[in-house]
Amino acid sequence: MTGPREIIEFDVVIVGGGPAGLSAAIRLKQGAASAGRDISVCLLEKGAEIGAHIVSGAVIDPKALSALIPDWREKEAPLHDPVTEDQTYYLNETRAWRVPPVLMPPLMSNRGMEIVSLSNLCRWLGEQAEALGVEIYAGFPAAEVLVEGGVVRGVASGDFGVARDGHHKQNYAPGVELRCKYTLFAEGARGSLSKQLLKIFALDAGCEVQKYGLGFKELWEIDPIQHRRGLVLHTLGWPLDNATGGGSFLYHWGKRYCAIGFVLHLDYQNPFMSPFKEFQRLKRHPLISPFLEGGRRIGFGARAVSEGGLQSVPQLSFPGGALIGCAAGFMNVPRIKGTHNAMESGMLAADAVMAALLEGREGDRLEAYETAYREGAIYKDLRKVRNVKPLWARFGTVPGVALGGLDMWTNTLFGRSFFGTLGHGKPDWAMLKHAAASMPILYAKPDGELTFDRLSGVYLSGTNHNEDQPLHLRLTDPSLPLRVNLPEYSEPAQRYCPAGVYEIVGQGEGVHLQINATNCVHCKACDIKDPSQNITWVTPEGGGGPHYANM
Repeated sequence: MTGPREIIEFDVVIVGGGPAGLSAAIRLKQGAASAGRDISVCLLEKGAEIGAHIVSGAVIDPKALSALIPDWREKEAPLHDPVTEDQTYYLNETRAWRVPPVLMPPLMSNRGMEIVSLSNLCRWLGEQAEALGVEIYAGFPAAEVLVEGGVVRGVASGDFGVARDGHHKQNYAPGVELRCKYTLFAEGARGSLSKQLLKIFALDAGCEVQKYGLGFKELWEIDPIQHRRGLVLHTLGWPLDNATGGGSFLYHWGKRYCAIGFVLHLDYQNPFMSPFKEFQRLKRHPLISPFLEGGRRIGFGARAVSEGGLQSVPQLSFPGGALIGCAAGFMNVPRIKGTHNAMESGMLAADAVMAALLEGREGDRLEAYETAYREGAIYKDLRKVRNVKPLWARFGTVPGVALGGLDMWTNTLFGRSFFGTLGHGKPDWAMLKHAAASMPILYAKPDGELTFDRLSGVYLSGTNHNEDQPLHLRLTDPSLPLRVNLPEYSEPAQRYCPAGVYEIVGQGEGVHLQINATNCVHCKACDIKDPSQNITWVTPEGGGGPHYANM
């Protein structure tokens, strides 16, 4: 029989060990020390360790880090690569045209930015948090929101040691309830609990739908001759057509590292498109391939990113807690930067929680956090670029990005937009056309030197799951993939998943959708893009998933 769940009590519980969650934890402990109070802070991370599930470009604006830990250089934060070259190109299949720097809006400049491994930065932030007394539980996924009387009272972990068929194995242990006065959710884009909170408290009522991109990153060790430490290079255009949004990045850091990545907007229309294979095609371009020739791919990762911007930010607080970081959608789309805003939001929420605790309040709505957001740097940052994504989606890459650039200039010079505030329209899953109205795409086979298959990427990501556990990719209606998605959309899950999780196998009456859940890199693309909205991503058993290094 299942016994009662253990209950552990804290003042504050934070779900997610990314930049937002760690910044909130550190700020809370700093605030408590300043006030002469002892508050208990617990941070839950579903990865096996802090940083294990963190993947990003990443070029960051260090201003939020400086506000949180002013002496980060003396404390040896892993920021050693300031940007020295900043280039943007438009590509066709064979050529590259550099965008003149004079045309780039000032807010797009990467001057003063740092090229980092965000997974390494989070590991360092985790060390700072623990030194202040934050209790970090890694390999401990939050699987349930505890809501009582309309108030969030904490979270619970999933049961451990449950077999695929549901029976309890010898190592079975029931989940643990972590109860607290306030809970901060920092799960990143499309967080499984954050998604539930949006519905429970109608947080997204009155705002635009959230939009997403699917980001890929490969880490390479390249020929020292090709390495230009501090180089930041972005591209638009090929391999995507004008109607499909996305672009690439290439960052040189360390002694020989090159981070190359690709972001495809998930409002694409052709169900035959494979985001992973589009990324592989990009590396064949004559601007890109010389950097990688003679090099060695040593890392791979994928993750959904929020792209809705200002219009899609929901209400941030609810009774007993708040959304912070990319759980709320604070990424600046044209700059491809969200870390500074994530950290800033964590600090703002922490200040609001600290004020509430000092006043003896608990379980109320953190209205001070909402106010601080609307009057602060995050809102101003997102407001300046709020129309870039809608213009890009409406008019395509060439005219849309040009109009977006013009809009950023007018916001910079005059503090206003001629477009007002544009809407996003349909959610990403509703944008797919039927297979019968779409053109199949022929992709070249991977050569194993410059281009690769999906399973080799899964291997490099360090992904590992216990095979004998309940599926964490759940179908609301198991009949829909064959009854609707296959005949109408040629089951696009076979292609949009970057890890080969979904396969149509068998013939005749034996045909079925096979879910290879052990491959899952936790990117959340299936939860977002499935045209029937039939797939729900939930947290697997603790510690499962990728294990990123230097990503």
